[in-house]
Amino acid sequence: MFPTTEFHPMLVHFPIALLLLGLLADLSSIVFRKEACLSRAGLYLLVAGTLFAIPTVLSGILFTAALSGEAGDLKEKHETFALVTLGAAIVTSAFRIYLVSAKKEGTSLKWPALALYVITSGLVAITGYLGGTLVYRYMMPL
Repeated sequence: MFPTTEFHPMLVHFPIALLLLGLLADLSSIVFRKEACLSRAGLYLLVAGTLFAIPTVLSGILFTAALSGEAGDLKEKHETFALVTLGAAIVTSAFRIYLVSAKKEGTSLKWPALALYVITSGLVAITGYLGGTLVYRYMMPL
């Protein structure tokens, strides 16, 4: 068996890839208007990324080592952004699911949904940047 401290690094790349690829699918559905499957793929990737984000955030909170000093401050900021990102992903997923279930995908409500997705993806990028900085600046031997 492997140590529990490796859960977070093993899980973290799934929600990043799924959420960002989902945004790419949604943006592509705007460019290629006749391809409705791209918007549906964006929704599925968004929901899958959100579901993967839950154990990823929990593994980061529960199974990563405690840090102090500058590294501890950066870890706190990373955790805060991770929680905000998870919340944004949940809200975005819920809104998109509502649009599909209420058959309002083709209305002007698709633009706020896309804006929420862009914001969520930006939060993913910031959280990933902070996590990468934490790993490469404070935890990786050179």
